[in-house]
Amino acid sequence: MHLQTAQRKRAKIRCMLQGPSGSGKTYSSLLVAFGLCGDWSKIAVIDSENHSASLYSHLGSYNVLHINAPFSPERYIQAIDICEKQGMEVIIIDSVTHEWEYLLDHHASLQGNSFTNWGKITPRHNDFVQKILQSPLHIISTVRTKQDYVLQERNGKMVPEKVGLKSVQRDGLEYEFTLVFDIDMKNNATASKDRTGLFFKQPEHKLSVETGKLINQWCNGGAELTANDISERINDCCSINELLDIYKQYPQFRETLKPEFEQQKRKILISQDVTKQLSSTTKTSSNGTH
Repeated sequence: MHLQTAQRKRAKIRCMLQGPSGSGKTYSSLLVAFGLCGDWSKIAVIDSENHSASLYSHLGSYNVLHINAPFSPERYIQAIDICEKQGMEVIIIDSVTHEWEYLLDHHASLQGNSFTNWGKITPRHNDFVQKILQSPLHIISTVRTKQDYVLQERNGKMVPEKVGLKSVQRDGLEYEFTLVFDIDMKNNATASKDRTGLFFKQPEHKLSVETGKLINQWCNGGAELTANDISERINDCCSINELLDIYKQYPQFRETLKPEFEQQKRKILISQDVTKQLSSTTKTSSNGTH
């Protein structure tokens, strides 16, 4: 036993994406996962959402492990074990909500004292959480949210009042994760918890491959990003959306790199115009029109 200087080397991210159904959690998770490892074949989705992960197969040849009810913690743990043994680098658990709903249903079915019965439930849930925390892989978990209510007194009566969205999982699970993104119905994300410091107080933005690359650099203990680093990423952009993602994620470089942003934007627009013209010429030729 001895003291060591704290260092961040090859850390593995624990990222949570929470939002209502239809907010784009699965799609966003896949983009971030690819940014983390750069290889679709090293990404595995543990899918409890009725095969919804396969809807985005056009993105790349990622792996899917479908699990069906009962969604017990032990079944999720087994699925994580399979992904680890198959040499994956990123696991997306889509979603962890089903694990908690299973435990709630199981608790309700138990005979005897309700409080005492939690002693049978909590260790199983804790084993699941510890499996996520101790995995040697990056793990992204999605969580459903629902409208939350509190009782407020009005005119002598207690009435329910909306107070925002609440995760459908055990209270406090978000504290176990390094990074938590809240996603709205427009697919915009904000960080409600950020131990990386990368997204703290940043404006809402859509999660992308660039988000995953940034997180991966942090995990590897990389040096602080410089204007040259961002300039290289700007030059690699092939679409306006990619360019906009970088613009939103690095507000500290907007003024410094404004010429680079504008130049790359012009290149992309010119390239798109040329592509349209070639496509139009090809169609005209095929129709025999001169």
